[in-house]
Amino acid sequence: MQGARARFASPAGPGYDRPATAAVRIMPDTPAQAGLPGIVVTGASGRMGRMLVPLVAESGSVRLAAALERPGHPWIGRDAGEAAGGAPVGVRVTDDPLAAFAGAQGIIDFTTPSATAEFAGLAAQARAVHVIGTTGLSEPELGRIRAAARHATVIRAGNMSLGVNLVTALVERVAAALDADWDIEILEAHHRHKTDAPSGTALMLGDAAARGRGIALETHSARARDGQTGPRRQGDIGFAVVRGGDIVGEHDVIFAGAGERIVLRHVATDRAVFARGAIRAVIWGQGRPPGEYDMRDVLGL
Repeated sequence: MQGARARFASPAGPGYDRPATAAVRIMPDTPAQAGLPGIVVTGASGRMGRMLVPLVAESGSVRLAAALERPGHPWIGRDAGEAAGGAPVGVRVTDDPLAAFAGAQGIIDFTTPSATAEFAGLAAQARAVHVIGTTGLSEPELGRIRAAARHATVIRAGNMSLGVNLVTALVERVAAALDADWDIEILEAHHRHKTDAPSGTALMLGDAAARGRGIALETHSARARDGQTGPRRQGDIGFAVVRGGDIVGEHDVIFAGAGERIVLRHVATDRAVFARGAIRAVIWGQGRPPGEYDMRDVLGL
């Protein structure tokens, strides 16, 4: 495996056209940590990165192998825990994905679609489990991830929490039990900084509803309504989006029939639920055959 990792090709794009350097550890692994899967946290300065770095470092089930940021970021070279305003974790932030991935057994990735697509190839070459929580991926980017999954384990989900994935399973079952006279609407709310809409979780819930109905979401969804839209088209799955403040994540799936409604709801109040789910996923993925999985596989749903 080490020989395969040494043959990494440098991906195209700014910031990667330089020799690989070793990811910097400030303190050596303890004997207990030495046998644990090494995990790279990408986007260490982001909302999820700040949450993941200490949780991975303290988990007792995995060890923090590297913390990654883009070239030129002010955190480069600093202890990842201290840079985030917390306790030191013994790992300096690096901008070198080649070296970071080569020494890892897993990557937890909540970054941007373009970065995730680049990381997928590197993770596959390292044969490291790639846990992807990035949303808003385009079809070409998804294609690159699918190609990587032919060689390594990829676990991708619009939401990593146990609760959301349980709700997703329920949505599929309820949609299968109700006919097209029941309208399905998905309402989601997130903080003002979220850049994609509908959210990855909302689309995941929409996919579940479509599977339950035996239809394709791409041809049976209503993403926006404004002005004189006319009556609702029967069979569509509708989406509505709220952005504001520091809302972590709220999702309602409404089944509206004549004279009654069924509402399945999930509210996240702490991003730690997503981080803990991602750690659970990267542990579950160790030793799995190559392929693309999701959190329902991880949770056995």
